[in-house]
This record gives sequence, structure tokens and C-alpha cells, in this order.
Amino acid sequence: MQVADEVFAFTATDVNFALLRDGDDLTLVDGGYPGDLARVEAAVRSLGHSPEDVRAILVTHAHVDHLGGARRWHEVHGTPLLTGRDEVAHVRRDYLEQLTPGRLVANLTHRGMLGWTSRIVRAGALRDAGVRDVQPAADGVPLDVPGRPVPVATPGHTSGHTAYHLPDAGVVVTGDALVTGHTLSRDIGPQLLPAFFNHDESAMLTALDVLGGLDGDCILPGHGRPWHGSLREAADRARATATGRR
Repeated sequence: MQVADEVFAFTATDVNFALLRDGDDLTLVDGGYPGDLARVEAAVRSLGHSPEDVRAILVTHAHVDHLGGARRWHEVHGTPLLTGRDEVAHVRRDYLEQLTPGRLVANLTHRGMLGWTSRIVRAGALRDAGVRDVQPAADGVPLDVPGRPVPVATPGHTSGHTAYHLPDAGVVVTGDALVTGHTLSRDIGPQLLPAFFNHDESAMLTALDVLGGLDGDCILPGHGRPWHGSLREAADRARATATGRR
């Protein structure tokens, strides 16, 4: 789906990724699970490009559903991988902030959990997704990669979570700092993920203020459909979904 000039959204296994185009070159943002490599390659080819045209991979955060496919692309095609400076250690697996098997089992009765778990396990959710060869991206400094995305620190879902702002296109790739839907959520529209996915929900509320203050009118979330409209309104709606659940 093309959501803005040279900005494209795609869906992998219960998670999204994006491609940014600048002439003959592409930037991949996130990459789904390890088993989603073929879907990412198909997305690149659907735009008339080859894997060699992807000049950089950006990762919003180091959870396996965003990093796993990015790692596989990095391994197969040798494309440089970048993430926010404070997420580098997480990508390298110096530590892990991710839904644990124990928390998953404790929430197995949650709406849609069994089907979701089955799908993501088949897609490689239990594989190691860590990447040692990762480069830091400075907050607020446009990256010299196709699309010129600007990293925006949005900690909370993970300690170093980073969104990517495309000022010229009016788009923000929000990762899991702000989503518009999820298999395990009854809500449709801007929201936070269910609380058991998040490292620090208080920090996520602060991150919503940051996202709501950006210039743009389109959100590409890590889960759910693209959102067109006021970023401030989207942030306020997401904040409302968290009210009373902490």
C-alpha cells in the first residue's frame, strides 16, 4: 500500500514493515519475523526493485517480530542495519526486554492468544534474532539513507524504541510506540499495545507527547492499518486506551 509519495506499507505475520524509496534506492524499516524474509523480498520486487537496491535497514526496536526478518535480510544480502542509539545493546542481545514464555502462558486466555501464538511460532518467534553488527542512529538527525528518515526516541515499549519521521512525506513510522490495531486487541484505531507487551507504560505515555508534536498527517504503525489524520489526535486517542489499565 502506498501511503505517501515514495512511502509504502506492507504486512508480514501479524506485523508491518515499510519501504522508503528515493530514485533507484530503498530503505527497509523493520522486517517481520525470521520466517518473513520471503515476504519482504516479494515486497521489494513488487515495487520493481531487487534486493541490491535496499541500501539500509532501520529497526524501530529489537523484538523478534520487527528484528527477525531484518536480521535475515542483513545475513542474506549484507545490508547495513541501524537502530536508535539506546536500542543498540538490545539488538545485540546484551539484554532482552521481550514478552517472556512465562508472561505468555499467564495470558493464554486473552482474546485471540492461542491463534496468534501458533502463527508467530511458525514464523520463527522462538528463534534468536540478535544482531551484533548494528550501527547507532542519532536522535533527531536525518539519516543519509533513502527517504532521509529522522530517528525519534520513543522509549517505553522497549528502553530504546525509536520511531522514524519523514517530514517531507508527512509520515511517522511509529513501530510499537503507537499502533492502530492488534490481533489481541478489541480496539480499532490509535492505541497502545496490550500492557503485557510493554516494558514501561509510563514512558510510553511520554512518548505519545513526542509523537503528537511531530509535523505530519500519516502514521505507519507496527501493528494495524495506516492512520491518516492529526498526529495529536492519534496520540490522544492512544492515551485514552491506556487510561485505568496500569
